[in-house]
Amino acid sequence: MSRTINGPMSQIKQAVSQLKDGNLETRLPPLGSRELDELASGINRMAATLQNAQEELQLSIDQATEDVRQNLETIEIQNIELDLARKEALEASRIKSEFLANMSHEIRTPLNGILGFTHLLQKSELTPRQFDYLGTIEKSADNLLSIINEILDFSKIEAGKLVLDNIPFNLRDLLQDTLTILAPAAHAKQLELVSLVYRDTPLALSGDPLRLRQILTNLVSNAIKFTREGTIVARAMLEDETEEHAQLRISVQDTGIGLSSQDVRALFQAFSQADNSLSRQPGGTGLGLVISKRLIEQMGGEIGVDSTPGEGSEFWISLKLPKAREDKEESFNIPLGGLRAAVLEHHDLARQALEHQLEDCGLQTIVFNNLENLLNGVTAAHETPLAIDLAVLGVTALEISPERLRQHIWDLENLNCKVMVLCPTTEHALFQLAVHDVYTQLQAKPACTRKLQKALSELIAPRAIRADIGPPLSSRAPRVLCVDDNPANLLLVQTLLEDMGAEVVAVEGGYAAVNAVQQEAFDLVLMDVQMPGMDGRQATEAIRAWEAERNQSSLPIVALTAHAMANEKRSLLQSGMDDYLTKPISERQLAKVVLKWTGLALRNPAPERQNEAPDVHVGPLVLDHEEGLRLAAGKADLAADMLAMLLASLAADREAIRVARANQDIQALIERIHRLHGATRYCGVPQLRTACQRAETLLKQNAAHTEEALDDLDKAIIRLESEARVTA
Repeated sequence: MSRTINGPMSQIKQAVSQLKDGNLETRLPPLGSRELDELASGINRMAATLQNAQEELQLSIDQATEDVRQNLETIEIQNIELDLARKEALEASRIKSEFLANMSHEIRTPLNGILGFTHLLQKSELTPRQFDYLGTIEKSADNLLSIINEILDFSKIEAGKLVLDNIPFNLRDLLQDTLTILAPAAHAKQLELVSLVYRDTPLALSGDPLRLRQILTNLVSNAIKFTREGTIVARAMLEDETEEHAQLRISVQDTGIGLSSQDVRALFQAFSQADNSLSRQPGGTGLGLVISKRLIEQMGGEIGVDSTPGEGSEFWISLKLPKAREDKEESFNIPLGGLRAAVLEHHDLARQALEHQLEDCGLQTIVFNNLENLLNGVTAAHETPLAIDLAVLGVTALEISPERLRQHIWDLENLNCKVMVLCPTTEHALFQLAVHDVYTQLQAKPACTRKLQKALSELIAPRAIRADIGPPLSSRAPRVLCVDDNPANLLLVQTLLEDMGAEVVAVEGGYAAVNAVQQEAFDLVLMDVQMPGMDGRQATEAIRAWEAERNQSSLPIVALTAHAMANEKRSLLQSGMDDYLTKPISERQLAKVVLKWTGLALRNPAPERQNEAPDVHVGPLVLDHEEGLRLAAGKADLAADMLAMLLASLAADREAIRVARANQDIQALIERIHRLHGATRYCGVPQLRTACQRAETLLKQNAAHTEEALDDLDKAIIRLESEARVTA
């Protein structure tokens, strides 16, 4: 009995021990009795279950291990692919930058020829239609140049290669100067342009004034484009400040067409324009706002817009800038503090801005709502301790005629009250007849504070006639070597320089340039950069090596480049060149660079050839600065301002004459030409004055040759615009 039980139990014990040790294949045989067989069977089933579970677990572990191995291989492959992609992206960025630089060169080079020869053609004898065609070519080329610059700016920002300056600037001057430049476009649409700089706003700041001006110009230009009537207001205010920084909000608000929420979302996307159907008229690349946004973000600021369709928009900038040391205000030696000024300006915001400006100049202001009340107020205060010293009148042609204004000015002058008239740029010629003596001044809206203070000082105490009209011309002509493989560009630069009195030697290539320098003496070399064979850099290096061998002083070498990229310009200077000019090149740029590097001044560009013009009187100059100075009582600044205002209104005058002529409206023609004629009598523009006088006389006499005289007048306007551009 004992053996019957002990034997099977020993087997069971041994089997359980083996299972415990992990030998899951262990099985018990039949043990000879039903009860023991059932126990053995249960142990066998348990062993089988454990064995199956162990095998499944091992399979899972093996599968997981394989998955991990495959994932590691995949990650390694992806890392390799990412590294390759990074290298490809860097190479693509390099190729893109090189492509942009090359495209800039390829586009700017022919543009240089187009613009340069257009200017030369405008100085020759052409029909009015041909002048119109040339004007269209010039505007189209300028627009193309602007588009190229926008795309290059965008590309530099995208590549992170745009470097911002950090220099001191005056916020008020920057804002007001921007509006001054854009005022003629606004006034041509009879829009009021106002700048408001709140008094607690710090003016002396540090940053990149060039890029801020670019942003403001874009915002104000857009406002002018999309505003048919009303007002555009540029504001600058302080949001927060510390001892070292100022948080500013600068906004441009208009009364234009407004924007929908969908338009607002599309505004700051590259190559996108709000409401494409509307924007086809103004045109553009759609990059202006996105460039502004990227620039503001790079400055650490924010840009946005609040707009209601049909009511207008307000574009705003929130920007934190370091404060700079307060710039000492320019002194005009005439104290204005304590003087009393009567102010007339019908536009509420413009009046508010003008009051602030006059008070900033030290004046006490008294506001009147119309000219009659102002005259009565000045009369009542006359010969009392509260006498009014001057009147500042903001006027438009819709509010008062020049004749009526002239009468009121006489009345004010009889009360020892001097007068300053502020008018739109497009109406300067109209009001010039009413403002022509030392007791009155005519300035353009919107007034700049610095310019206003200077004008007020001159009005209170006119300066003596200046004897130093300009620097004397040099005793000899500069000798310039021009190098360019493009015959058109070479001819253009040679013609421009020779017209200004320079002696020019022109060669087509780097080898010829080196040979010329070794054989002849020059004051300056103008060197194109990209040329076949020996390019401009290699030619410069060869010249510098030749000079070093002979211990000769360095000949100034100025690069003529169509590249606009900053790294390209740095590379040129590092190669041994002294300076660079970016194509397209103007006469003014050439004259400046010649004077800078040689000390020899070129004369002003020659006036148009007049010997072939049978109908325009031969003799009068297009632009006579000495005559303009004489007509302005010797005040150079006043002469310059009067000429600038005349030039600003020429486009509107020409268009009005064209429309009246097309409608055969003789009376409108006479009135417009008479106004223009009056404006020319106070500026040094003898040819235009002669053409106006002849056309006006023939129109009043209903004489023959009237159409020819009008053609000559149109040509005289275009010539003056062209001459002013190249001598600016």
